[in-house]
Amino acid sequence: MDTTQQPPEARDLPYDVFAKACPSRGTLEHVTGRWGALTLGALYEGSLRFNELRRRVDGVSEKMLSQTLQGLERDGLVHREAQPTNPPRVDYELTPLGHEVAERLLGLIRFVEGRMDDVLAARERYDVTRGAR
Repeated sequence: MDTTQQPPEARDLPYDVFAKACPSRGTLEHVTGRWGALTLGALYEGSLRFNELRRRVDGVSEKMLSQTLQGLERDGLVHREAQPTNPPRVDYELTPLGHEVAERLLGLIRFVEGRMDDVLAARERYDVTRGAR
């Protein structure tokens, strides 16, 4: 990409998510994937235990939530706190970096939710012109 087309704040960054080998691409995938975005959004509300988080992120399997949390924890966005109790208690919360990322994601989520009438109307127009499937 021609750097003159990039916003000024992005021109001098050492990472380029558009480059295949850039490590930022993996983090972007963790953050913007369906389960990552929903997990970060749910944790923005505060610390949650695994099953509380699973109930909040309706539809995620135990395996996918576990994988998602591991990826977000590895990226430094989520902190996992295991309590030495019987049965063991594990809490998940956002790190300061995770909180900042979640705040930006929630802006996008709220925008999409606020424009769903437009999206649904566009889908309907599309289906009418293309024949509903």
